[in-house]
Amino acid sequence: MSGDVAMRALGDNFPTPTFEDPAWVTPTPLAQAKVAIVTSAALHTTDDDRFSQGDTSYRFVPREARDLVLGHWSPNFDRTGFTLDLNVVYPIDRLEELAEQGVIGSVADRHVSFAGNQPDDVATIRMDSGPAAAAALKADGVDVVLLTPV
Repeated sequence: MSGDVAMRALGDNFPTPTFEDPAWVTPTPLAQAKVAIVTSAALHTTDDDRFSQGDTSYRFVPREARDLVLGHWSPNFDRTGFTLDLNVVYPIDRLEELAEQGVIGSVADRHVSFAGNQPDDVATIRMDSGPAAAAALKADGVDVVLLTPV
């Protein structure tokens, strides 16, 4: 059995939530949508507090920020791609190009970064800091997020 087939079979047995009255919305056309990045690269500006081990909070990343710190604390984390090109984990320049080309409506003024290397507590992100970050982006008028899991 190939790895892909095995993983799909494993996923078929995972419990999934059932929502009695799921929300349904008609999305904004992409050419009119404001897009933000949500990354788990633990990015932050040099002025922000660093991410600590097990940190379930988030940092806002200003649209214009390019001198970012990658805050993963594991010595095994390969930083080569990030070092060579920020867009590997935070494709802000690609979003700017898409906006210039009219593919997307606009780029959000701020984006969100979480520390993705969570040992145990993803529930706090799922139930607390994640919804808070989503509410902030929604208040900013963001229509679509591009998730870059790292």
